[in-house]
Amino acid sequence: MSERLGPGGLPYRPCAGVVLMNRAGLVFAGQRIDMPGAWQMPQGGIDGDESPREAALRELVEETGVPTELVEVVAETPGWVYYDLPPELLGKVWKGRFGGQRQKWLLLRFLGEDGDIRIETEHPEFDRWQWMPADALLENIVPFKRQVYAEVLEAFRGHLPRG
Repeated sequence: MSERLGPGGLPYRPCAGVVLMNRAGLVFAGQRIDMPGAWQMPQGGIDGDESPREAALRELVEETGVPTELVEVVAETPGWVYYDLPPELLGKVWKGRFGGQRQKWLLLRFLGEDGDIRIETEHPEFDRWQWMPADALLENIVPFKRQVYAEVLEAFRGHLPRG
């Protein structure tokens, strides 16, 4: 079986993401430094021979400063979730090598306190953060990622509060 290709016949970049849920069932969202008003969850590329779980936990630490001992893995998406880059970004991001991303997501329960979240990391992605209901996050996400976030949140719906 051949690898699924994205727009422009380009492969999908392997990526891992984290839905970080607090005790109230709210989800961590960070506002991107490079896109004011665009919120997202921690996510990033899978390096070398990393497993998706290893990459997700690494991205959590790199983007939120939350150590892995302050989270508990609740669930994982059963398969890969795909999104295509919009035409205006195709060939411009990731050195033009990918047409989108294929992502594995983990749902993590946050066991720490808000003070344990430190977005002022070595290479910060976010300039602010907040806890959001899952549905509010969907309303504030960059539009081309909305469908993938909806799919991810639906996969974890049984663990997230309604409304």
